Amino acid sequence: MFLPARALHTATFLAALLVSGAASASSSSQHWQAIPSGTSAELRGLSVVSDKVAWASGAKGTVLRTVDGSNWQAMQVPEADKIDFRDIQAFDANTAVVMGAGPGAASRIYRTDDGGASWRLVVTNGVAEGFWDAMAFWDKDNGILFGDPVKGSFQVYTTGDGGRSWQEVASKGLEAMPNEGAFAASGTCLTVAGAKDAWIATGGSAASRVFHSVDRGKTWRPSPTPIPAGAAARGVFSVAFLNTKEGFAAGGDYKETRMAGINGAYTSDGGASWTPVEVAPAGYMSVVVSVPGASRAFVAAGLAGSGYSLNAGRSWTELDRTPLNTVGFAGPAQGWAVGPKGLLMKYTGPALDQARQ
Repeated sequence: MFLPARALHTATFLAALLVSGAASASSSSQHWQAIPSGTSAELRGLSVVSDKVAWASGAKGTVLRTVDGSNWQAMQVPEADKIDFRDIQAFDANTAVVMGAGPGAASRIYRTDDGGASWRLVVTNGVAEGFWDAMAFWDKDNGILFGDPVKGSFQVYTTGDGGRSWQEVASKGLEAMPNEGAFAASGTCLTVAGAKDAWIATGGSAASRVFHSVDRGKTWRPSPTPIPAGAAARGVFSVAFLNTKEGFAAGGDYKETRMAGINGAYTSDGGASWTPVEVAPAGYMSVVVSVPGASRAFVAAGLAGSGYSLNAGRSWTELDRTPLNTVGFAGPAQGWAVGPKGLLMKYTGPALDQARQ
C-alpha cells in the first residue's frame, strides 16, 4: 500500500539538502531570528504552551524545551535514537507527550511528567502496515491520534487521560481512496477545535481532502479541497481552525518547493466547502497555525518560507523565505519556528493582529 507519509521522510530530506544552505545562511531576518537549538537533528514538532514555555521534537529521538522563552535545552529520549518524533503536545513546563512516526512499531508515544528527565513509553503501533501521522488535544486530558490507512481506512485513537493510554476507535467514514494518505510533515495534518470537533487532512495520487468529525473521532465526513493532488508528493499537509467554523488548509508539492499555484484554501462552514487561495510566498507549505490573541490570524510556513493572514486566510502577506518545517505562537508577537538541520528561530516581527490591517 502506498503511504505518502513514508515517502515524505526521504524526499523532504533531499529537498532540505537543497535549501539548508539558505536556512543556515539566514541567521537573521526581518521577522525571524535564529537561536541556538543544541542539535543538528531535523526538527518537525512544536508545541507552544506560553510566552515562556515551549517544546519541540525531531529526528533521532530529539526533544527540545524552553522554560524562559529564550534558552532551549536539547535532550534525547532514552532508547529512541532511531525514532523520528514528528509531533509533540506539551501541557506545561514539566508535562509533554511526543509521537514517533514510522512503519509499525516506529510509530509510538512517550510521555514525561518531570520536564524530560525521564520518559515512559506509553504505546506502540501494533499494526505492521500502520504509520501514525499526528495527534492533537482538546484539553489536558482528551486527545486524538491518527494514522495512514490500514485495510482501507485511516487509523484513529483517542485518550482521556492526557496521553497515558490510548484506545483505537472504530471510526465510520474514514475510508481512504487508493493511494490516499496523510503527510507527517509537521504534526499538523490533524487539528481540533471546540470540545469535540476534529479535522484530518490528506493528499496523494487520488485526491486532497479534509475529513471532519463532530464527535471526537467516532464518525467523519470528507470534503474535497482545491489544493492540487494527483501525485504522491501533493495534497493538503496541514489544517487549522480559528473556531468550529473558520479554518484553513495548506499544502502543495514537497518535491516542488517553490512551485507557484494554489497552496491553500479557507472554509467558513466547518470544512464542508473550501475556497482556493494562494499563500505567500508561493510554494510548498507544511504547516498552518492560528495565532492566539489574534482572532482572525493564521501563519503558514514550509520549505518555501512563511507568510501570514489577518483575515482568516482570505489574503496573505509574505514574512520570510527561510525554509521551515513548522511554527507555533503564544500570542501575536510571540512565536517560534523549527526546520532542517536543527534550525530553531524566534519570531521578532511586528504583532500579527488586526491593528496591522
